[in-house]
Amino acid sequence: MSKRSEHSSAAMKRGHMGMRGRGPAEKAKDFKGTMGRLIRYLKPYRINILVAFAFSICSVVFMVIGPKILGNATTELTEGFMAKIYGTGGIDFAAIETILLQLVGLYLISTLCGFIQSWLMAGVSQKVAYNLRNEMADKVNRLPFSYFDRQSHGEVMSRFSNDVDMIQQTMNQSLGQLISSFVQVIGYLVMMLSISLTMTLLALVVVPLSLLLITTVVKHSQRYFAAQQKSLGDVNGHIEEMYGAHLIMKAFNGEERSVEVFDRLNDQLYDSAWKSQFLSGLMQPISTFVGNLGYVGVAILGGYLAMQGSITIGDIQSFITYVRSFNQPISMIAQNMNVLQSTAAAAERVFEFLGEEEEVAECAHPVEIFDAQGNTSIQGQVTFENVHFGYTPDKIIIHDFSMYIKPGKKIAIVGPTGAGKTTIIKLLMRFYELNSGAIYIDGIKTTDMRRKDLRSLFGMVLQDAWLFNGTVMENLRYGKLDATDEEVLRAADAAYVDHFIRTLDHGYDTVINEESSNISQGQKQLLTIARAFLADPKILILDEATSSVDTRTEVLIQKGMDKLMENRTSFVIAHRLSTIRDADLILVMKDGDIVEAGNHEELMQADGFYTQLYNSQFDAEEE
Repeated sequence: MSKRSEHSSAAMKRGHMGMRGRGPAEKAKDFKGTMGRLIRYLKPYRINILVAFAFSICSVVFMVIGPKILGNATTELTEGFMAKIYGTGGIDFAAIETILLQLVGLYLISTLCGFIQSWLMAGVSQKVAYNLRNEMADKVNRLPFSYFDRQSHGEVMSRFSNDVDMIQQTMNQSLGQLISSFVQVIGYLVMMLSISLTMTLLALVVVPLSLLLITTVVKHSQRYFAAQQKSLGDVNGHIEEMYGAHLIMKAFNGEERSVEVFDRLNDQLYDSAWKSQFLSGLMQPISTFVGNLGYVGVAILGGYLAMQGSITIGDIQSFITYVRSFNQPISMIAQNMNVLQSTAAAAERVFEFLGEEEEVAECAHPVEIFDAQGNTSIQGQVTFENVHFGYTPDKIIIHDFSMYIKPGKKIAIVGPTGAGKTTIIKLLMRFYELNSGAIYIDGIKTTDMRRKDLRSLFGMVLQDAWLFNGTVMENLRYGKLDATDEEVLRAADAAYVDHFIRTLDHGYDTVINEESSNISQGQKQLLTIARAFLADPKILILDEATSSVDTRTEVLIQKGMDKLMENRTSFVIAHRLSTIRDADLILVMKDGDIVEAGNHEELMQADGFYTQLYNSQFDAEEE
């Protein structure tokens, strides 16, 4: 790895810290309203917060008093030493010991109060984050599918992780630091005034200069932090894409282009990262330099006043300690105010998500289609009545679709890509709301049922097989969560996957990883088919369910599916028309309309669009 890459890697890590500490340039559109809403989430824990703030104040007060008491010890030591030189007395070690014990006690109490404050705020922040994530998780289940059509998965996950984490860290750290910093500023100022008004005025002269310089640096560094945030996202996105499509990238010799793109993005990140880190790194030296100016002035003035007998050496020592510490809480306040802006932006994104339009409300008095034991009299009769639908209102893709399907029939839906085949299935399960028209199951309008009850009638096997991170047994049981082991085994045997499962290293206890990369695509398909067997649905949906298996396996699966489809209404979406020749009814779709309907022989005799599809497929296979 080149030095620039190493530097960029380090910058990325520091960049996260920098953005946590100062926040990116993104600001809330409605800071006041968003923070007000966030504060309402804190109301259930207001007593914990008030107690935490009280302990925070106590911690700071005891810490601020410390230098004054230490100055008393210095004064006692100095006076005793001078008395010993002039022979008028000696050093009172007992008094110094008492003062030092008092100092140790104060610092211990301050540390204990700080610990309690941190413990209380950590509990509050975690509970608020926990509640926010729970509310967001519930919200996900109420959002329509159309929301996820227009939002990337990464964007949604960012709100769950990055934005909630930002809120949690602010409540855990920044709020406590903000209170402590304000108390420290007031405490240091009071203690300095109690020692010397003249020296305090001199020390305060440099504060406006420090604030001006720090504000200037923060203002100029924000755009570089924003650029760093964007560049970091670009780099991470490219890495994730190349990792996910590693096989394709290798197959098409895309390594060189991938490295070129990475280098370009990495250079952009390097450029913005070092600038943002450099500017943010100037804050501490500037604060220290300005503080040292005040420190030098106070030291000179303090020496002069000591020569005049207006102040003791111990008080000078205490005052210098306060001066050196005075700028630190001021810088902390400036940084935390910027963090609050970023926190408001994060909270606004979370509240924006929680405020998204939800699915159409369930029917106020839904039809009960299941009895107390979970049984139903639904037979599987399906009726489409003048259905119109478009994913967007200005682009209707299903035009006046009507069809009556008797129970227990096998219905095949065929047509070119984009004809609306899968859309019909999505509407049937009410993943989307119709623009107009209605769908009935056994004469009951689907909108008069609970969505949960409606979808319990269906079993689905999709072309893109999806398995969860867990054991094979857990993945199969997802089709029926209360199924016994025996029921799972019977379903696996019926789907002709029992033998394959038993050949795995740990059989049914084999853990499938997150990407399902430890089994083949065909094996994944077999498991999803077995999952549908276990669900024992009234209506079955097969969306090119055998597309990822070999011909021999397909024959076995077809036998199992024929058994599964007995006495069940089945919808089969197929591209290989040879697999649906035995369907009771074939619906031929084109541009959102049913252009032909009938069984295989009737459609072939009609010599229409189906015949063209069928013949072109076999002509292509012969070529």
